Amino acid sequence: MTTNRQGPLDDLTIIDCTMAYAGPFGTALLADLGANVIKVEPPTGDNFRSLPPHPPDYGHAALGAEAGADYGMSFAGVNRNKRSVVLDLKDPADAEILLRLCEQADAIVENMRAGVMDELGLGYEVLADRNPQIVYGAVRGFGDDRTGPSPYGAWPCLDTAGQAMGGLVEATGDLYEIAIADIYPGTLMALGLVSAVHRARQSGAGDFVDVAMYDSALTLLRSHVPAYALTGRERRPGRRVLVPFGLFPATDGRFAIAAPVERHWRLLCEAMDRPDLITDERTKTNPRRAANQEFTEAEIARWTSTRSKQELLGLLGGRVPCGPANSMAEVFDDPHVAARGLLEDCQLPGDNPTVSLVANPIRLAGNPTGLYQRPPLLGEHTEEILSEFGIERSDR
Repeated sequence: MTTNRQGPLDDLTIIDCTMAYAGPFGTALLADLGANVIKVEPPTGDNFRSLPPHPPDYGHAALGAEAGADYGMSFAGVNRNKRSVVLDLKDPADAEILLRLCEQADAIVENMRAGVMDELGLGYEVLADRNPQIVYGAVRGFGDDRTGPSPYGAWPCLDTAGQAMGGLVEATGDLYEIAIADIYPGTLMALGLVSAVHRARQSGAGDFVDVAMYDSALTLLRSHVPAYALTGRERRPGRRVLVPFGLFPATDGRFAIAAPVERHWRLLCEAMDRPDLITDERTKTNPRRAANQEFTEAEIARWTSTRSKQELLGLLGGRVPCGPANSMAEVFDDPHVAARGLLEDCQLPGDNPTVSLVANPIRLAGNPTGLYQRPPLLGEHTEEILSEFGIERSDR
């Protein structure tokens, strides 16, 4: 861990009212890039705090002791480099504190159901009246009426529904096991927020940034949309226009090979000792291979299935786009991960071990960033932050 907040966004202050995964993922990206991210939580905390796995010394801080961690690793993964303040936004005094925080902030982000913040008297228009330059970011299932109404606007939404309704499930054949309909909207929110703050600093006027989970899932299908618009045909999962482009069996798992380009196809055929496939009418060009996908993939699978992932990597690595389907254990042992510093050690509070968190994947050669703040305990920084913002307890 580094000792100080640093990065190209170190002059940004963001009030983070997000919980669960989509919003916190996006604000974690901003925190990694140096933004001063203040996580505002209700007295019960972000509901992700309780999700397992838990460290050995778990729950002590939540029970009032001085040691221990009051969060599991799901929370830790998306709340590094943030500080926590507890505010009950249903309490008018605490709602006023949020307004005063926003008066001095560049942006606020929330991922509540549409209308909740308005009902609390904390909607965009109220905040903009207090700070005309503030950027308000919202991550919702189906968007906000301010940017475009949806018949589903008031519906709750979680990752599964976002993937399904946005077209990803039928395009890929199944749900992604990782919460892609949370992760991608959070990423887009981070980009949109920085863009809006950039404009606000030029114009003096803030904005409302709206990212919907449905919209974001559909955006991932940018090539599917025009294809369907032109042909009216659904693209069947597993049916490819680039061949080979997928996973093949190995003796100890699976191995990815992408060789639709003719130069790579030739190199693959040579490694397989199958020069006949270079000139075979069924496989000589990518369109021919796509038309004969089953035959092409079966020939490759016959070769890969007798070799280990490392054997295949030795034969193809550096020549053909490829790679082993790594387990998490194999990722931890991969020399690339060590060389790039992709795992950062984080000491949890209390009598807990050091754990690894994923490092910031956005690298800047002249402005390095890193882990400087472990995930916070609930309300750990309330007094510290109120003092920084000039808010005394007597004001509460």
